[in-house]
Amino acid sequence: MGLIQRSIEDQGIATISISLSKEITGKVRPPRAVFFGSLLGHPISYPGQVAHQLCVLRLLLKYLEEIRAPGTIVDIDAVVVDDCAAASPASM
Repeated sequence: MGLIQRSIEDQGIATISISLSKEITGKVRPPRAVFFGSLLGHPISYPGQVAHQLCVLRLLLKYLEEIRAPGTIVDIDAVVVDDCAAASPASM
């Protein structure tokens, strides 16, 4: 994904990745990445967990704007996402 991201970024479009492995992401060095500590196969949560998924997407958009240094991996504690989801309206 890092190679594809860099090509897209060369066209002036900002990108961000969800990292499932900090070690692999560190070697690939995508322009921007966020590590949530998610399980493989569930990068933004389990099916039906809409509040949790929306929190992840909001955090991705936030860091898409905030990350300036290429190769940055932001490590988000799962508790932050859980707290955000708990504060979100249950019905969407």
